[in-house]
Amino acid sequence: MTTVAGDFTLTMGELRAVARYVAESAQELLPVFEEAHPDDLRPRAALDAAWTFIGGERRTKLQRTTALDAHRAAKEARTEPARLAAQAAGDAASAAYLHPISRATQVAHILRAAACAARVAELDADGGAAAGKGILERAGERSGPVLRDVLRRYPRAPEGRTRVAHLMSALDASLRAMP
Repeated sequence: MTTVAGDFTLTMGELRAVARYVAESAQELLPVFEEAHPDDLRPRAALDAAWTFIGGERRTKLQRTTALDAHRAAKEARTEPARLAAQAAGDAASAAYLHPISRATQVAHILRAAACAARVAELDADGGAAAGKGILERAGERSGPVLRDVLRRYPRAPEGRTRVAHLMSALDASLRAMP
């Protein structure tokens, strides 16, 4: 089994599990972006690249390129929900290249897409935190032991100042508390 090493090792199977988790959150958000920007295919391309890797293909320049393109689409998005959706798609593609280095910033590549989904739910509910909490609970339910094991190799998510950062920290704490 192929591994990548740094401060610890990650197998391709573990990277695929992380990418699947991120892609599932991003997939739910993709319609939000496509409704706001129907002619911009960059987030969809990033998700397609993520699913290609998840399906067993080698990670290639495709995941890196489409991830960067989706993040550019996020910067150009006209609304916060569209921006968050594009960012989540970029995170899904970039999860194939999660670095095995012990830095809290890497945790964002694992959890930010779910936090973005929670924030979009809050915005849809006029800022209702309960809507976001429900999304985070579902994200916890679908996390699985492999994802939680990988997450625990990293330091805790940074607190941050944004609402997405707060949601990400809450999800991180809840996943680390699970068996």
